[in-house]
Amino acid sequence: MKKLFTFAVSLTLWISSLLFQHQAFAASSTPEASTKAFYSWYIKLQSNETYPLLDKDIYLYVTRSTVDKLRSAYRHNKLPGDSDYFMKVQDYDEQDWSRSIATREPILLGDIAVVPVTFGSKDKVSVLVFLRKQGDRWKITKVDDTLDYP
Repeated sequence: MKKLFTFAVSLTLWISSLLFQHQAFAASSTPEASTKAFYSWYIKLQSNETYPLLDKDIYLYVTRSTVDKLRSAYRHNKLPGDSDYFMKVQDYDEQDWSRSIATREPILLGDIAVVPVTFGSKDKVSVLVFLRKQGDRWKITKVDDTLDYP
């Protein structure tokens, strides 16, 4: 009986994983959808106290070269800025931000897109997400804040 239960739980988790990956692939057909799918995944993982940069599924959303450079900087304690690279903040309300991810119409420059994103319903923060078309997917190459130059 215990083996059957374990098998059922494993099967359910495996099917859920496949469905999530399918949704991620389907959601990447436009720059806005890909950006929103990434941040939904990213905030959910962080709220589970998992560092998304080290999760293998980040490659579904972010270019390999960007992930590899950020991971190398992380290992050497040299991540750019003094806040989360993808969010551009140190702290945020995970529940509010996961419900309030607003993407705007992208600026398209050939195989490059720039998507403005605003997080939160109260203390709003905006970033600019740069994506590159790779095959039939849009993947993040970098993220910048919208703050004035220091």
